[in-house]
Amino acid sequence: MSLMLVSGIAFSQDFEIKGKITDNEGRSLGSATVYLEKPADSSLVTYTISKENGDFRLVGNSPVPKLNIYVSYAGYKPYIDSVPVRNKDLGTLKLKLADNQLDEISITARRAPVSIKTDTLEFNAASFKTREDANLEAVLKELPGVDVDSEGNITVNGKPVSRILVNGKEFFGDDPKIATKNLPKEIIDKIQVVDTKTKSEEFTGKEGDSENKTINITIDEDKNRGFFSRLTAGGGTNDRYELSAISNYFKDDLRMSLLASSNNINSSGFTFDEVYDAMGRNAYSIARNSNGSFSINGNSFGGGGSGITETDNIGFSLVNEWPKKTEASLNYFYNHADNRNEVLIERENILPDGRFFVESNSSSTRINDNHRFSTSFEVQPDTLTRISFRPNFNASQGKSFSESGTRSLDENGNLINTTLTRNETEVVNTNFSNRLYFARKFGTSGGFYSLSFSNENRNHKEKDLFYSEREIIGNEGATSSLEIQDQLLDIEEKRNQYSVFSSLRIPISENWDIDFEAEYENVEGTNERMVYNASAQGEYDLLNETLSNDFRTQMNTFKPALGLVYSNDTLRFGIAGGLLHTRLVNDDVISGTAIDETYSDFFVDSNLRYSFNKSKSVYLSVRNSRRMPEIRQLQPVRITTNPLNVIQGNPDLAPTMTTRIYLNFNNYDWESRSGFYLYAGGEVNKDEVVTTTTTDENLVRTTTYTNLNGAYNLYAGASLDKKIEIDSVNTIKVEPGIYGNYNRRLGFSNAQQFQVDNVSLNPHIDLEYDLKDKLTLEPGYRLGIVNADYSLNDRNENYLNHELNFQVTSYWPENFIFGSDFSYQKFGNISPGFKNQFYLWNASLGYKLLGDDGILKVKIFDILDENTATKRVTGDDFIQDTQELVLERYLMFSFTYKFSKFGGKDPNKKGNRFF
Repeated sequence: MSLMLVSGIAFSQDFEIKGKITDNEGRSLGSATVYLEKPADSSLVTYTISKENGDFRLVGNSPVPKLNIYVSYAGYKPYIDSVPVRNKDLGTLKLKLADNQLDEISITARRAPVSIKTDTLEFNAASFKTREDANLEAVLKELPGVDVDSEGNITVNGKPVSRILVNGKEFFGDDPKIATKNLPKEIIDKIQVVDTKTKSEEFTGKEGDSENKTINITIDEDKNRGFFSRLTAGGGTNDRYELSAISNYFKDDLRMSLLASSNNINSSGFTFDEVYDAMGRNAYSIARNSNGSFSINGNSFGGGGSGITETDNIGFSLVNEWPKKTEASLNYFYNHADNRNEVLIERENILPDGRFFVESNSSSTRINDNHRFSTSFEVQPDTLTRISFRPNFNASQGKSFSESGTRSLDENGNLINTTLTRNETEVVNTNFSNRLYFARKFGTSGGFYSLSFSNENRNHKEKDLFYSEREIIGNEGATSSLEIQDQLLDIEEKRNQYSVFSSLRIPISENWDIDFEAEYENVEGTNERMVYNASAQGEYDLLNETLSNDFRTQMNTFKPALGLVYSNDTLRFGIAGGLLHTRLVNDDVISGTAIDETYSDFFVDSNLRYSFNKSKSVYLSVRNSRRMPEIRQLQPVRITTNPLNVIQGNPDLAPTMTTRIYLNFNNYDWESRSGFYLYAGGEVNKDEVVTTTTTDENLVRTTTYTNLNGAYNLYAGASLDKKIEIDSVNTIKVEPGIYGNYNRRLGFSNAQQFQVDNVSLNPHIDLEYDLKDKLTLEPGYRLGIVNADYSLNDRNENYLNHELNFQVTSYWPENFIFGSDFSYQKFGNISPGFKNQFYLWNASLGYKLLGDDGILKVKIFDILDENTATKRVTGDDFIQDTQELVLERYLMFSFTYKFSKFGGKDPNKKGNRFF
C-alpha cells in the first residue's frame, strides 16, 4: 500500500503559477476558467476560477517539464500558451472578444473542465477521471463543491439537489437516484447545475427556487439513443431474498422505462449500489430515517413503516415529444407491501404535581396494495404560449391487524391501570388530482400572464373491528372497574379541494417588474364516523350515538397580492403583499350546531439574494402563511380507540398564522477547493393549535385542542468542505459541520399552561481518503446533545447520543469489489431494559466477470448480530423510549448482470467493442 501512496508523486515537480485575467481594455474578468493540461494526451492536471479582480493561482505537481495553459471566458477567444512546471508569475493575460463564428467554434472545440455562466455552473464530464465503468454518481463525487452522501443525497455548494434532468427532460421520473445509479459516464457530455424551476417558471422566465438545485445531464446527439438494463437475483439465510430489474430505452425524444423488484430486506430494489446491491448502506437504522422506503415520481414504495417489509413493485414510464414542443408522459406503478412490526415503549408522562409511567408492547401486520397512475400533456402552439394538463390517480387497499398491551404506574411504581386492545382494519383510499395551466408571454422584456385550475379529490373508507379491555386497579391491587369495548367503526372521510390562480407580470424597466396575483380556493371536508356496539348475538348493529358523528367543514380563501421584483447581475429582490381572507364553516350534522367564522390578515412574501461573485452569495426570505386545523382536531366527537387517552376535537379552533424567516450564506473558493456554508432560520406561530390534557386519578387522559400564542422554532447550521489533492491519485476530503435547534412548545395539563424549551446541538465531522480507482476510506463521527426543560414539575432531561461510522471500499485487486460498513451508536438516558448501544457491521465482496457485465457477490448484513432500533423522544409533556423490530443477521449470495448499448456501443465493454 505504501508503494501505491508514493507512486503518484514520484519524479513530480511542484509548481505555483499565478497571474491576472483582463479584457483587451484592462478590465478584470472574474469567473474565467484557467486550467492546465499535459501536452501529450490533453489530460487535465489542475484548474481554477479567477477571482473578481481577475487574479488566479494554480498549485500542483506534474512529472512533465511543460504544461499547456488555457483560459476560457464566455464571449472571448480562448487564451492558449505553454508554461514550464515551476513557480511562475505570468502577469496579465488579456483576452480578446470573439467577433465571428470561427472564434465561437474555437471556444467550444475545447471545453473547460468548469464554466460559470450567468445562472449555470457547468462541468465537462470527460475532464474528471473515474473508473472505466463508472456511473453518474461516481462522476458527481469527483466534482468540486458537489457532495454525495452514503444514502445518495446530493448537495451542490451546500444546497440540496431536488431533481436530475437528461437533456432538459425528466429522466424516468423525478427521483435523482434512478439517474445517478444507472447512467453510465461514457454517454455523459456536460453536467449543468441551475436553480430549481417548475416548467411554468422555465417557460415564463420567472425566478426559481435558488435554495434548491437541479442537475441537467447533456448527452451528445449521437449517443442520445440506446438502452441500459440491470438484473439482480440473490438469496440468503433466514429466507432473505432480493430480485430486481430495471430496463430503460431512449431514442432521441422517446424514453421508456420498466422497473420491477421483489425482496424482504426493506429495499426498493431500484437504486442499485455497486457494493451492497439492494441491501444498501442505510436499510437498518431508524436514526438515519431509513426503513427501506423509496420514492419515484413523488410516490412512495417499499417501506410501509418500520419493522420488516416484504415488497413487490412494478412500474412503467413512457415519455415522448413531437414538433411544436408537444410532450406527453404516462406513468403507472403498482406496489404490494407486507409489513410486520413489534414495538416496545416506555413513556414518562409529566404532570404539574408529579409524573406517571406507561409501558406498552404491541405487534402488527399490514398488507397494502397501491396503484398509482399519472399522465401529462404539454404543448407550445407558438413561441409565446404554453398549455399543460396533468391528471393523477392513486388507489390503495389495505388490511391490518394489531394488538397491544399497556399498563400505567404511578410515581412510586404502583400499578394503576391496564389495557388490552385489538384492531382488525380494512382501508380503501382514492385520490384524484389535476392541474390545467395556460401561460402567454408578451413583449420582449419578460412580461407574461397565466391562469391555472387545480383540484384534488380524496376519499378514505375504513372499517375497523375494535376490541378493548380497560382495567382500573384498586388500592388493594384488585380490579375496581373493568370497561370493555367491542365495536365496529365505519368511517368515511372526503376532502375536495378546488383552486384558481392567475398572475400577471408587467416589466416597467430593464430591471424592475410588477406582479399581480390572485388565488381563490375552496376546500370541503366531511368525516362520517359511525360506531356500532356488538349485540348479544355478536352482530354489530347497535349504533353508539355518543361516539358517532357526521362532521362537515368548508373553507374558502381569497388571496389577492401585489408584488415588486428587481433583478440584475448581482442582486435579486422581490416583495409581495396582500390580503389573506378566509371563511371557515364547521357543521356538526348530528347535533345540528354550526360555526361560521371569517379571518382576514395581511401577508408579506419577500426574498433577497445578493451575489458577491459567481460562487459566493447571501439569501434572505420572510414569508407569512396560514395553516388550517386538521379535521380530526375540529370534529367534536370522543375517540376512544386508545382507552387510556380519549381524544375529542374542538370546532372553535382558529387557523394558525405562521411567519417564517430564513437566511443563508454560501461561499466556494475554487483556488483552495473549499466551501463554507451557513444558514439560520425560524418561525413564530400565532394561534398555534396545542393540546389540552386532563389526567384523572386513574391515570386516564382526556385530550382536546385549543389555540395559544408563543410557540416558535429557531435553527442554525454551518458546514465546511475542503478537498486536499495530495497528487493526481491521492485525495483527502474533510467535511466538518454543526446544526443547532431551539424550539418552544406549549400546551395545557390539568388546566395548567406549560412550556417545553428544547435545545439540540449536533456537531459532526466526515473524512474521506481516496486512492483513485483503488481504495476509499470514509470515517465519520456525529454527536447529539439534547437538553429539554419542562415547566411542568421543573423537569429537566439532558443526554448525549454518539454515532461513529467507518466505511471502506476497495477496487483492488482488479475485478474485485470489497465493501465494509461499520457503525457504532450509543443512546443516552435510555430506560433500563432497552439496548442503549450497538455495533452494526455489513460487508460485501464482489467479483466482476463476463467483461465487467456481471458481478457475483457475497454479502453479510449485521455480522455481529447487534442491530437494534432504539430512540428517545422528548415530547410536549412526556419523554418516550421506543424499540422496534429490525432486520437481523443474514448472509446472501447475489448475481447482477448489466447489458447496455448507447449510440451503437456497449459502455461496459473495454476497447469500444460493439455490443
